[in-house]
Amino acid sequence: MATEVSLESEAALVEAVLFLESEPLAEKSIATISELSEDVVKKCLEILREKYSEKNSGLELVMIAGGWALTPKKKIWSVLKERYGSKSEGRLSRSAMETLSIIAYSQPITRAEIEEIRGVSADNMIRLLSERNLIKEVGKKDVPGKPVQFGTTKEFLKFFRLNSIADLPRLDEEESERFELAR
Repeated sequence: MATEVSLESEAALVEAVLFLESEPLAEKSIATISELSEDVVKKCLEILREKYSEKNSGLELVMIAGGWALTPKKKIWSVLKERYGSKSEGRLSRSAMETLSIIAYSQPITRAEIEEIRGVSADNMIRLLSERNLIKEVGKKDVPGKPVQFGTTKEFLKFFRLNSIADLPRLDEEESERFELAR
């Protein structure tokens, strides 16, 4: 019984760490901050996940961009987002969202490839998305001229509350064809 009580108080410590941190934390970071072992942190996270899965909780414990965070449950976030969303979570225009979607689903992708899919210049959207730290240069394509290739960032994952790019919604066949380049 003493172990259960101890684990509950350690879970409370982990909960407080997650509450106070503004960024998602890896288990190793939580262990360092809380001075607990990684194994204990994993058990504490399981306790907290169970606690926050209750219907009467407004929070959930989620993995975002490879780290753990306490966030409002998705179903209530839409009500809270306008007031409590960070400045970087401002709305994106339809053009910015379209460009960001192309990059997310087709990465790594060059500016010319984005423009081929969109049918219009992508300069302004790429600049905007780069300034917002939602995309970044991820390399150069091995073709003449070595054009820069773009991909999404950790900020992109946080913005859309995704743990990894694999968590993006699946595209249907028609949507998938739209993201393909004409060959």
